[in-house]
Amino acid sequence: MTHLTRRHALGLGAASTGALILPRFAIAQADNRPSITIAVQKIANSNTLETLREQSNVGTRTFYSYAESLIDTDWAGDLSLRPGLATAWRRIDDRTVELTLRQGVTFHNGETMTAEDVAFSFGSERMWGGAGQAGSAGLFGSVTAGAAGKQPPAEVVAVARRAFPGFEKIEIVDPQTVRFVNKTPDVTLEGRISRNVGIIVSRKAFAEAGSWLDWARKPVGTGPYGIAEFKPDQSLTLVAHDAYWGGRPPLRQIRFVEVPETASRINGLRSGEYDFACDIPPDQISEIEKNPRHEVLGGLIANHRLTTFDKTHPQLENPLVRRAMTHAIDRQTIVDALWGGRTRVPKGLQWEFYGDMFIADWAVPAFDPKLARELVKQSGYKGDTIPYRLLNNYYTGQVSTAQVLIESWREIGLNVEIESKENFPQVLAKGPTRAVRDWSNSAAFNDPVASITAQHGPTGQQWQIGEWRNDEMGKLSDELETSTDRARRKAMFRRILEICEREDPAYTVLHQTANFTAKRRDIQWKAAQAFVMDFRARNWGGIRS
Repeated sequence: MTHLTRRHALGLGAASTGALILPRFAIAQADNRPSITIAVQKIANSNTLETLREQSNVGTRTFYSYAESLIDTDWAGDLSLRPGLATAWRRIDDRTVELTLRQGVTFHNGETMTAEDVAFSFGSERMWGGAGQAGSAGLFGSVTAGAAGKQPPAEVVAVARRAFPGFEKIEIVDPQTVRFVNKTPDVTLEGRISRNVGIIVSRKAFAEAGSWLDWARKPVGTGPYGIAEFKPDQSLTLVAHDAYWGGRPPLRQIRFVEVPETASRINGLRSGEYDFACDIPPDQISEIEKNPRHEVLGGLIANHRLTTFDKTHPQLENPLVRRAMTHAIDRQTIVDALWGGRTRVPKGLQWEFYGDMFIADWAVPAFDPKLARELVKQSGYKGDTIPYRLLNNYYTGQVSTAQVLIESWREIGLNVEIESKENFPQVLAKGPTRAVRDWSNSAAFNDPVASITAQHGPTGQQWQIGEWRNDEMGKLSDELETSTDRARRKAMFRRILEICEREDPAYTVLHQTANFTAKRRDIQWKAAQAFVMDFRARNWGGIRS
C-alpha cells in the first residue's frame, strides 16, 4: 500500500476538485509573522554553511538558526549544557556517553530524524572524509579542494580531528538511543558533543546533493529556520521551518546581508533598511541610541582577541623578541580608549565558566616597557622589519588596535610594519612576511581543551599551518585531552599557559571580546554570550506596538 502523506492528500484533493487551491493560497497569505533583515560585516569566511568547514566568529552568528546539536548550550544564561536533539544523556564510562534522542524531530526536507541520521552526522562521509584522508589545513578561506565531488576538503577533517581527537564511533543502541564512544578517556565528551561541529544533518539530503560544495552551501538540518537561498559574499535567506519540534518559529523569514562598512550598517538601520546591525564599535553606541527608535545590546562573550606570532620568522625565532612584544602592550589603555571600558583584560586564554579548571591567580604579561626594551636588547635584534598582516576591521576595532600596537612596539625598539590583506588566506599563507597577525579564540564549552589545546596544540591551527609549535606543550595537550585526574589536569593547564603566554609565546591575549548588536527598540529580543543569534520563540518577545 502506498504511503499517503498529508502533502500528497492535499495535492490529490486540489487536483480532483480545484476547490482546495484557494484555501491553501489564503492560508499562505495569512502568515503575518514578521520578516527581519540583519546587516553583518561577513556571513561566512569559507563561503559555505557546513559547520565542519565554517568555523569562524561570523559563521557562528548564523548556524544556530538552521542547525542543532544533540546537546545545546544556554547561550543567554550561564553557558551550561542543556537538552538539544537529545533529551537526556548519561555517562557509561570514561570513554562513553549514552544519549536519548528527541522524538518527532523533522528535518527541513520533511524527513524524520532517526538514529541513523545521528550516526551519519558523525560518520566518515560527512566528518572524516574516508580512510586515509589528510586533514592539516587552515580554517579560513573559500572552498576549493574537494568541492566538485562528495569528498570533503581536507579542512573538514582537520576541524573534526581537533573537535573530536579521540573519536571512535557512534553506536546505535535502539531507535531512541545512541552511544558516543571514544578511543581514549575524556572528561569533556559532553561538551565536545555540544559543539556546532556536531550538528545533526539529514543523511538523505547529503546523498541527494550534487557535490560536497552543493551540500555545504545548503545543509539540511533541524533548526527553526531552513536555508532558502545563500549567495556567497552577498546574503543568506532563511525561512520558517513550521514543523520545528520546538514550536512554530516566530519569524517568517530572516535575511542576513553582507555590509562590510560599519557606517553603512548603521545608516541602513537608521533608514529602516535593516532591523539589526551587527559588530557595532563601542564609540558608536551612544550615537545610535540618541535615536529613541534604536538600542544596542550585548556585552562580554566567551571569546578573546589575540595577537599571534609565527616563531619561524627570522625576527621572531628568538622568544625574547616575542616576550618583549607581550610586555610592550598597555592592554588596559586599549580597553579604556578603544572600548570605552565596555570590556576587560582577562586572565589569559581562559574564562571563569571553566569552574574548578579556571586558574584565578593567572595574569597576562604585565605592561612593562623597561623590561620589554631589555628583552629586545638581550635578543640581539638588529632592527629588521617585522611584518604585521592586517585585515580591515574583520574584528571590531581591529585597525585602531593595530595602530596602538605598532606604536607600542616601536617605543621598545621593534620595527613592526603593517601589511594590509584582503582575506584570511592571504593572512595565513606561508611566506617571508608571515610574522604577526590578529586572531580570536573562543571556548565552545567549559574546559581548556575547548580553546588553548584545540587552537594551539598539535591539532590546532598554529601547528597545522607551521606557525608555532612547542614539543612540551604538545605532550601536555595530548595528556590534557585524556587525563581524568582533575588536579593533574589543572596543573598541566597552568604549565601550558606558562609556555604559550610567557616562555615561548604563541600568542598574547589583548582583551576579552565584547559583541554589540544594534536593533530596532520595538523588537523584543536578547543578545547571547556568544556570536550566535537566537530567533527561537523563547528569545522573541514580538514587536511592541
